[in-house]
Amino acid sequence: MSPPENCDSLGEVRAAIDAIDAEVIRLLGRRAGFVKAAARFKTSEADVAAPGRFSAMLQARREWAEREGLSADVIEKVYRDLVNYFIACEKEHWQAKSPPTPLP
Repeated sequence: MSPPENCDSLGEVRAAIDAIDAEVIRLLGRRAGFVKAAARFKTSEADVAAPGRFSAMLQARREWAEREGLSADVIEKVYRDLVNYFIACEKEHWQAKSPPTPLP
């Protein structure tokens, strides 16, 4: 893949963007596997959301975005949505592995 400044056509630019997006999505799939693995180490459903970790993670992503010349606000929104999705998936996975709570 050529660097952006060496692309000779819009088609080449679009092909590169598509390749990058495919890689990003592949990596998100890999990330999802680690989210499922994390559920094994949680002792309760309340541990899944980990609000302290969530807040620290968002701050780190904001810093990474700024380092790359991207909008920290936009990257935070993307990660907030993404991680909320993964938290919901992790809760489902955690609930599926946990024995049902007996009724009082």
